[in-house]
Amino acid sequence: MSPPAAASPVEPAASAEAIDNRIIFPASVQQGALVIGKVPSGSEVVHAGRRLKVTPYGTVAFGVERTQAGPVSVQVTRPDGSRETAEIAVTVRDFPVERVNGVPGSTIAPPPAVAARIARERAAVAAARTRDDSRTGFTEDFIWPVHGRISGRFGNQRIYNGTPGAAHSGMDIAAPSGTPIKAPATGVVTLADDLYITGGTIVLDHGHGVSSNFLHLSRMDVQVGDEVAQGQVLGAVGATGRATGPHLHWGMNWFDVRVDPLLVLGETAARP
Repeated sequence: MSPPAAASPVEPAASAEAIDNRIIFPASVQQGALVIGKVPSGSEVVHAGRRLKVTPYGTVAFGVERTQAGPVSVQVTRPDGSRETAEIAVTVRDFPVERVNGVPGSTIAPPPAVAARIARERAAVAAARTRDDSRTGFTEDFIWPVHGRISGRFGNQRIYNGTPGAAHSGMDIAAPSGTPIKAPATGVVTLADDLYITGGTIVLDHGHGVSSNFLHLSRMDVQVGDEVAQGQVLGAVGATGRATGPHLHWGMNWFDVRVDPLLVLGETAARP
């Protein structure tokens, strides 16, 4: 009887393991970017003194300030104890000045009682942005919430009726009043209220500290606690609060760091 044929050699599974152990972040991002990275599942990740939540498949996210002038770093400790620091270059952007006239004067220099209301409402919005739950809507390919012309860009210095204000915190999209506003990604509603400065306001949490806010709405179709699917109607475009005409202000945050929605959509994202 002939001896049995020798078994074919089996390739080790090292290649899959090597992929799982990779730490992947973009080499460079712009000011105001939402950075998405990949680390080995179970890693400990720290950025700017904050421990980042990691999805079961190893995705992490953090935001880069509009004013960030130098590189940012991320410290990763793998499950096996090995450590690596990723450095990400930050490209400086040119943020021009935008003059906005015709804004109601009472929203620029409100009386003391109204100023106190504004402070309370800003605290409520800030509290809604402190959530750090495990939902993963932030990993989706974000879609445009409305179709229209970009009438205001993130980061531009704003001057209201001649009075300097804060840098623009989001992207304005001009659209007729009543136009439906769709969720750009899945999430849970953490705030839905009529606020003095921003009018009809919704905050939608996408997980891991990433949230969207939608301002000046004429109608709100969701309430706090609602689970919202991508593409679901949240409300309608309006001109409530400090606004000169109907438009959607879409802002995004990573906790208290404001990020540019246009960058989250991606430079090659189809324009509406």
